[in-house]
Amino acid sequence: MSRFFVSRDSVKGNVISVTGEEAHHIADVMRLKVKDEVITFDGTGKEYIGVIKEVGKKSIVIEVTGTREAAKTRAPRITLIQAIPKREKIEYLIEKATELGVSAIVPIFTERTIPDWDLDKRASHVARWRKIAREASKQCGRLDIPNIPEIAQFSDVINDEKLSGLKLIAALQDDAEPIRRALKDFKGDHIYIAIGPEGDFTPDEVKDTIECGFKSVSLGLRVLKSDTAGLFALSAIDYEE
Repeated sequence: MSRFFVSRDSVKGNVISVTGEEAHHIADVMRLKVKDEVITFDGTGKEYIGVIKEVGKKSIVIEVTGTREAAKTRAPRITLIQAIPKREKIEYLIEKATELGVSAIVPIFTERTIPDWDLDKRASHVARWRKIAREASKQCGRLDIPNIPEIAQFSDVINDEKLSGLKLIAALQDDAEPIRRALKDFKGDHIYIAIGPEGDFTPDEVKDTIECGFKSVSLGLRVLKSDTAGLFALSAIDYEE
């Protein structure tokens, strides 16, 4: 059964009105018709099973026949604090991190981050990343969509007093603790993992981060590229939890 994203505002009782790109996808790409069954989700943890009642030029009307909510899980939420790699790599990372179940992806600038955009370009990139996360959630069957805030400076993120939980930074330090050991026996509800750019965080950035309550962890014997490191860390956390 085909699956589509709808905004929460488009759901009115047992009727969903779909417009924009998803309406085009339903009618023109998938060529679905009246009486066809579909599944939609609103990104907040709720899914709707329904039947197409009307197919217009710019909108689709769906009658809801059933709903499903995300099952409660004891697994912690995971926030990936990711230094921005090159364009195609960050897009791939967002797609795969979404499939791996990340709760949020915080894109950051660090001292060694290569991309640097003006404010207009930043906004357009973040909008595209959010669309990629939405499409990945639709494809993999997630009922929610990872939160992707505006691009921030790494120093601002680590100093945020709202960060509460297990806070980790992947760094190429000789005394870094294996990530598996850092995760052992953790029973909290939120894990933060910071991943640096190509060339790693600077020594001062690592020092400042540890002073903010982060633990320095190792991702193994090999030096991983930034985008690989982020996905490896998410996989390791998922395995251990």
